[in-house]
Amino acid sequence: MNTKMKTRSAVTALATFAVLGSMTMSTTQAVAAPPVVNMEATVLAAQIDPRRADDTLTPGAKDSVLAVERALQARNLLDAQWVDGYFGTTTIKAYAAYQRSLGYTGLAANGLPGASSLAKLGDGRFTVSHVIKPGSKVQRDGYVVNTRTQAMLTEAERLLGRRLKLDQGSYNPGGDPTSAGTHDGGGVVDINVDGMSAETRTAVAKAMRQVGFAAWVRSPSQGNWPWHIHAVAINDTDQATQAQNQVGDYYLGFNGLANHRPDDGPRVPIKTWEDYQRAH
Repeated sequence: MNTKMKTRSAVTALATFAVLGSMTMSTTQAVAAPPVVNMEATVLAAQIDPRRADDTLTPGAKDSVLAVERALQARNLLDAQWVDGYFGTTTIKAYAAYQRSLGYTGLAANGLPGASSLAKLGDGRFTVSHVIKPGSKVQRDGYVVNTRTQAMLTEAERLLGRRLKLDQGSYNPGGDPTSAGTHDGGGVVDINVDGMSAETRTAVAKAMRQVGFAAWVRSPSQGNWPWHIHAVAINDTDQATQAQNQVGDYYLGFNGLANHRPDDGPRVPIKTWEDYQRAH
């Protein structure tokens, strides 16, 4: 073999090695890439799945929930039989136990994955996308809400072309006993409807649903309360358990009350606040 042929063969071999090496590195990187947990989908599953009568998985949440459950199993907080992509009551309890192990208490240990606890759980195991944060507490009409809820109310007002006044806010433990604890955490408000016609009340509930609330017009015939609109911000991670349950019922077509009757509110496509923002 002459010198030119030897040189050409050596160059070809080196090029082939470089390509194979690049392919091997890419394959290794692809295999080594950690899973991504979609926080929005995970929190939604944690609200809906415990309210299901069966073990149907929340669409789009399975892979994220599995990654969370595997991380909880690795910490000996969840048995292998429950690592199934279904964020039911057992997984809720396991996640709450994990939150308590971090020193969290109260609403910070409600079993809903919060941004901080989820990031810590995923350290070295998964990354987190579509992060939700309720924001800080602010005053509105003399009541406390968080900045996420405030933004949702402001957008509903824009759609309606009218101001909405609160009858009750969030973070109100020990408040109105007829609320059954739903207002203990974040994301929950009651809207004053004094002077509104039935048509206007329905329009307000519809606008609130459009921006991401599970919202219903409540009448005196349903309980020991005056007419009002009760609304829960879907995917607010500061929710009390009772409010979490109402969101799950809303998705499953119920009215959010203890009687578990069919949803009696205006029909609109169900969206979260983040869904609404992406669409607009």
